Amino acid sequence: MKTALVTGAAGGIGFACVKMLCEAGFRVYGMDVQDEARVKERYDTCSEARYIRADLTDDASRRATVDRVIREEGHLDVLLNAAGVAPTVRTDILEMTEESYDRVMNINTKSMMFITQYAANQMIQNETVDGIRGYIVNISSMSAYTSSVSRGEYCISKAGVSMITTLFADRLAEYGIMVNEIRPGIIATPMTSGVKGKYDALIDGGLLPVARWGQPEDIAAAVLALVSGAFRYTTGQSIDVDGGFHIRRL
Repeated sequence: MKTALVTGAAGGIGFACVKMLCEAGFRVYGMDVQDEARVKERYDTCSEARYIRADLTDDASRRATVDRVIREEGHLDVLLNAAGVAPTVRTDILEMTEESYDRVMNINTKSMMFITQYAANQMIQNETVDGIRGYIVNISSMSAYTSSVSRGEYCISKAGVSMITTLFADRLAEYGIMVNEIRPGIIATPMTSGVKGKYDALIDGGLLPVARWGQPEDIAAAVLALVSGAFRYTTGQSIDVDGGFHIRRL
């Protein structure tokens, strides 16, 4: 059985990926900081899912989580980096605080970088199957290339995720580890619930060719495709799952 580790797996996009990977036959470990009691009911619906409460921002915690997966399963085949936060308060970039910048960058970019580094070094030890030793998928955002001056730290953090994807794709290709990125658009999650009215109006006004909110399952389906074995010659790719937001239209 193939094994996956998903960060940010308590809810939203992360848990949707946990659920879909389990349904596809993966053993999935979900990592998040929330108490187990808060996710128990959700995880009880996935017989092949295991929840690990761990702090992604702590190096020892990151390493211990990866080590546990390998100790219990013997290998790690997929790392899905889905953890991410928005600024606690949306603030004009002229007023952004260092504290907010550091918090968002630490979780969204720095921590993702170093769990990927550690997991990649373990994946290198995997046996090669059909030329592949493993898959790494990073959940970025349309904010990686779209300016939102009221949450600049988020945009910067996601642009960093894009470059991390490129760097690891380049470095790990020789080992048969494929590294790709998914850029979600406007997705209905707790992160976007506070600005629902704003996005409802934009969607109704024609912002998206596919005129609806995205769902976490839309992202999970793209993740599953990338780690299914169907894309053994694809690495360093950014895939927009955004209802066509990225299309430049006149």
